[in-house]
Amino acid sequence: MIKIYGGPRSRAVRCLWMAEEIGVPYENVKTNFAKGEARTPEFLRINPNAHVPALEDGELHLFESLAINLYLARKYGPELWPATVADEGRVFQWSVWAMTELEEPVVTTLVNRLFLPEAQRDAARADKAAERAAKPIGILEQTLTGRDWLLGARFGVADLNVASVLWWAPMAGIDLAATPRVQDWLARCTARPAFARAQAA
Repeated sequence: MIKIYGGPRSRAVRCLWMAEEIGVPYENVKTNFAKGEARTPEFLRINPNAHVPALEDGELHLFESLAINLYLARKYGPELWPATVADEGRVFQWSVWAMTELEEPVVTTLVNRLFLPEAQRDAARADKAAERAAKPIGILEQTLTGRDWLLGARFGVADLNVASVLWWAPMAGIDLAATPRVQDWLARCTARPAFARAQAA
């Protein structure tokens, strides 16, 4: 059985969401990185970076949440995987884009507005990060013109990967009202029953 290390209050929720979407049996091995559980010798053999999530599928060990999702969709979720090589390229593009363009400003805003103890929060840094987030969110808004999903006709792994990064934005106080297509698309993604099941894992 597949094992997904981490919990729903971490980046592991991305992989739990994917597992729920594709319906593959899995075990969620709760691993609390804040308590040092990701730094044990046993866990470091699975992910030497000492981060969650990590995946164990037989002899295969993988880390990096969106890479795990690409693997799971490719192997177990044909309904979420694109039918053409061109669209595979777009899936890789959007997944890498989510990590390189979108995640840092969203997470920096979230950490400094919500996660850090109040005395350690940097309001100016949070505000600047929220401003930086506007550019990639604007690109997403343009991309969604005339389509419901990133690759057009149906929800797929590209939508899941990008939405699993962006869904922290409202929690961070990043207002999506100026990008109504993004707002509606994110609502459609996160209204999926699999996402609710992942959060409850």
